[in-house]
Amino acid sequence: MDWLGMLDDHWGWLVFAALLGVGEVLLPGVFLIWVALAAAVTGLIALTLPVSVPVQLLIFALLCLLSVWGGRRWYAANPVNSQDPLLNDRTARLIGEVVLVVEAIEAGRGRVKVGDSVWSCRGPDAPAGSHVRVIGADASVLQVEPA
Repeated sequence: MDWLGMLDDHWGWLVFAALLGVGEVLLPGVFLIWVALAAAVTGLIALTLPVSVPVQLLIFALLCLLSVWGGRRWYAANPVNSQDPLLNDRTARLIGEVVLVVEAIEAGRGRVKVGDSVWSCRGPDAPAGSHVRVIGADASVLQVEPA
């Protein structure tokens, strides 16, 4: 017996919305919830209005675009505070660190050792083997001053 064929279209949308909501809980990323919202609203529209499946798909696509756009705007206006705001900004984490010059800084350019890697740097001339302090960064180039 094909019991899925006996279900009305709106139930498919509402079940899809519930599955997306469960997916958001299991795989948090604050993205599926907006698609789930679009599916739920599409299901409610299909429940109240006699619309064909192609029109439902079009409504769902438009609602997906609107809900994701609205969600992005909301999160931009209401950022989530982090316990470690520099978590993904490695250069900002290095500010204040004292590092070793491995290639002399000449004419304002050189290389310094940070942990187990070597970074390009800019700053006043300093011989190899001296120590400098990181005071800023421009992309992946550290700005240094004598320590």
